[in-house]
Amino acid sequence: MKRAVALGTFDGVHSGHRAVLKHSPEYSLTVITFGRPPKSFFSGKTELLMTLSDRKKALYELGAEKVVVLDFEKVKDTDATSFLESIKTEHAPDLILCGFNYKFGKNAAGNTELMRSFCEKNGITLSVSPAIKSGGVSLSSTLLRNLITAGDIKTANKYIYGGFGFSSTVLYGDARGRTIGFPTVNQAFPEELVKPKAGVYAARITVDGNSYNCITNIGIRPTFKTEKITCESFILDFSDKIYGKTVTLKPLEFLREEKRFDGLQSLKKAISNDLEIARQYFCKER
Repeated sequence: MKRAVALGTFDGVHSGHRAVLKHSPEYSLTVITFGRPPKSFFSGKTELLMTLSDRKKALYELGAEKVVVLDFEKVKDTDATSFLESIKTEHAPDLILCGFNYKFGKNAAGNTELMRSFCEKNGITLSVSPAIKSGGVSLSSTLLRNLITAGDIKTANKYIYGGFGFSSTVLYGDARGRTIGFPTVNQAFPEELVKPKAGVYAARITVDGNSYNCITNIGIRPTFKTEKITCESFILDFSDKIYGKTVTLKPLEFLREEKRFDGLQSLKKAISNDLEIARQYFCKER
């Protein structure tokens, strides 16, 4: 079987990335990526659309037979031609796949023109995917991060593979929600992910393979302030205790900004209102 190699960070495995990954079934596909976007090493900020484990899972679901995660620290000083030589030596590709704006090598000096020249000299077919537009703007991981931080999770979810979300363990909380009739599922927010706009979301949570509607507060809970971003979800029509289980949360629609309440009764009233708005949302989405 012929060999194809796809190059890119593929954060979010969005529609543009999926266009890159398309290949004939006559090829076995290897995806070569980085655990963190190279830009994050220089900016000092990691704001991923998807955890590495979820990204790898998505890539395998989309047809990759092998996913190679490079350590950027080890290759950042490799010049562009040497980088391509290593791809040729280690993976012997008959076909290389990448996006129109793919950069590689030391100081990101390599581009698709250099790659095209290299491929022509070495008898390798090159497929460069053009930009995919969204509202007249090229779709990119940066655009999707901006949508999420602005609260437009609904638009971002149209392009991210499987929608924005994460899996983490259910933690013991302070049980305040239970005292006002709204027991919540508490999760720590993965530090490496981009932070959504703080507030309340209509969301979906998956527990033991079953999916449930919920409302979720993502933020620092200003009424009972926390230092780290947390997620508190009230699951509709659900009463099981699931402490210690790993569940998957996917925010679907931003409902309102996070705010501080004077006490538990005003918080209870706000949650009741959030719940009504969320039920209307879920009815429309059926």
